[in-house]
Amino acid sequence: MIEVKVPRLPESVADATLVNWHKGPGEVVERDENLADLETDKVVLEVPAPQRGVLREIRVQAGSTVTSGQLLAIFEAQTEGAAAAAPAPATAPAGKEAAAVATPAVAVATSSAPPADRNAGKTGPAVRRLAAEQGVDPGTLQGSGPQGRIQKGDVLKTSPAAPAVAQQPVLAGGRNERRVPMTRLRARIAERLVSAQQTAAMLTTFNEVDLTEVMGLRSRHKEAFEKQHGVRLGFMGFFVKASIEALRRYPGVNASIEGQDIVYHDYCDIGVAVSTERGLVVPVLRDAERLSLPAIETAIAEFGRKARDGALGMDDLVGGTFTLTNGGVFGSLLSTPILNPPQSGILGMHKIQERPMVVGGQIVARPMMYIALTYDHRIVDGREAVQFLVAIKETLEDPARLLLGI
Repeated sequence: MIEVKVPRLPESVADATLVNWHKGPGEVVERDENLADLETDKVVLEVPAPQRGVLREIRVQAGSTVTSGQLLAIFEAQTEGAAAAAPAPATAPAGKEAAAVATPAVAVATSSAPPADRNAGKTGPAVRRLAAEQGVDPGTLQGSGPQGRIQKGDVLKTSPAAPAVAQQPVLAGGRNERRVPMTRLRARIAERLVSAQQTAAMLTTFNEVDLTEVMGLRSRHKEAFEKQHGVRLGFMGFFVKASIEALRRYPGVNASIEGQDIVYHDYCDIGVAVSTERGLVVPVLRDAERLSLPAIETAIAEFGRKARDGALGMDDLVGGTFTLTNGGVFGSLLSTPILNPPQSGILGMHKIQERPMVVGGQIVARPMMYIALTYDHRIVDGREAVQFLVAIKETLEDPARLLLGI
């Protein structure tokens, strides 16, 4: 018999929640097949089967809080021939003993996802969890993602519960209430946002950017860019590059406070906020100042895919010296973003909207975007913050500056 334990959690994570079991007692499991999902403050971790065999006993039920090294289940390794003949323990006892054993087994089976087969390597924890909730077998799905990966949309399209949910109004005219516990991620987000407002002297300054040149550059070269690099040319790469140039000129925005010290970072680990169904996560581009525009766009696209599949790892999310968040994708025209502690700056991007502007004495329509910098006034002065935004504005309105280094 083999003891299945909680994997070692990162130092910054004290415990996790066992979200659900994908296998029940008596089920045959292949090596590295996911047995259960563990949700931490930031990511969902998988508990893989140590080798081919049978899950004999579950020691911790779904919804429980667990810690590193805690015993989760008992696993019996088997050869390929022996596994087929392995009896399910729920059917072995008789009478009252049988009922006592069988009842928990059924409870686990109904709360877990259907057994994954040919698509086992094409689904992330979030997709499997949604499939379990919707009663969909991932093995029957055709993935629409890269390399045939199963997306949440693929599950929802085939969900038998989807029409009923779609037809049910959010407000039915009554006074019904629903009480739903916060997920660990949502609770952690709430804690960090409140902490940021209580500990930092936050102030926001605004500017606007004419994106005519960036949009023209993107329009002229997006097809060749995608053909050459295999990734779509978006706007975020330009903003990351412009932010790096501004951070180089004004290092205080890239700094943080530790006790009575100001820590200046000679590197740019840029966090890019990504919205998921579980909440907002901020994967980090390490040493972004060393990355080319194609490398930045590729990394951002990969972060988006991993976020949708629930496959972001802890290493993707820790650290960061500066953050970008784009509310414009949801239609936001203006906002005041909240700092991501212990960082001292966050740049908010917004909706691109054509507005009348005076250019050379003439009124013309230009694609404009409001940008906002929220900064920690304890270490960043107003003048420095305004100049930081002006540097971003100048770079984006004349992208040739990035090539010339001016």
